[in-house]
Amino acid sequence: VQLQASGGGLVQAGGSLRLSCAASGSTFVMSDMAWYRQAPGKQREWVASITRGRFTNYADSVKGRFTITRDNTKSMVYLQMNSLKPEDTGVYYCALDLLSGGRFWGQGTQVTVSS
Repeated sequence: VQLQASGGGLVQAGGSLRLSCAASGSTFVMSDMAWYRQAPGKQREWVASITRGRFTNYADSVKGRFTITRDNTKSMVYLQMNSLKPEDTGVYYCALDLLSGGRFWGQGTQVTVSS
């Protein structure tokens, strides 16, 4: 399994970005997907997840502003980020969780929100 994240960039506070993550391999449909982020000097933190059944869950810090979706026909997962804040700055990673319990990580995409 390989994951390729894209869509990061520099945006002003209050703006929006849409992150994309493309997954290779045949396991996507049966896998749960998630987005994590890591700010400079901080540990990686969970942001949002979507199960293979499309059940979604969000960290309190992004609830109401971010939306995670998936397209099983394209093996893609997205993170729509609205009302961005400077504290949303970091490297965003997508993750794929196999039914067997294994996890794969993408390479990350940088999001920078200026105040």
